[in-house]
Amino acid sequence: MTSVDVLAFAPHPDDAELLCGGTLAKLARQGRRTAIIDLTRGEMGTRGSVEIRAAEAARAADVLGVAVRENLGLSDSRLENTPETRLQLVSVLRRLRPQVVIAPAPRGRHPDHRVAAQLIRDACFLSAIRKLDLGREPHRPRKLLHAITYREDHVKPTFVVDISAEFDTKLRAIACYESQFEGVIQAGEVYPTGEPLADVVRHQSAHYGSLIRCAYGEPFWTQETMKVDDVMALEVQTF
Repeated sequence: MTSVDVLAFAPHPDDAELLCGGTLAKLARQGRRTAIIDLTRGEMGTRGSVEIRAAEAARAADVLGVAVRENLGLSDSRLENTPETRLQLVSVLRRLRPQVVIAPAPRGRHPDHRVAAQLIRDACFLSAIRKLDLGREPHRPRKLLHAITYREDHVKPTFVVDISAEFDTKLRAIACYESQFEGVIQAGEVYPTGEPLADVVRHQSAHYGSLIRCAYGEPFWTQETMKVDDVMALEVQTF
């Protein structure tokens, strides 16, 4: 079986772990098939090498219980939303056929993150166009989520996933990237506070968790408004 339930597109190896690693681990624990598609090999990174990062990504995928992890080999720090790159993502979407896709925040300090957010959204739309013949049946995901972890300058989260039980797994997956994160105080969208990276991630996750009255959380934003059928079943107390 090649299809998955949830597919996270990450601009670089390690982005998925930082942005939504806890959510992916939780989904896997619940029996969902998950996938990570890294758009670039991270070849422009100051530390490590492409080969080292690929090995680290494989170890992190095992920690998170990810069923599929692949790398498209697009250009790091030169990621573009073009007809060619859109078709590459469409091919992946039609092969893996996810119901839910996770993308980076629409805003971000790394240009690749901003470009990836729109590239992924465009590809999700194009994937359902039947006359776009790529040898596979058209497929459009049911839901596109933007992982807005660390991007508090963007918008209030549409929802937050409780990752309290998975937080240590998230940290273990991040720690797989020893070449990138050993001794550092920032990474990707994680702004430095002077503390070790793991402590910053912990504090940020605790902040998001506090929004839903739990220990640790990961925030997501959707362009559409969420539907509620039963207001009596709404979680998170007001007082």
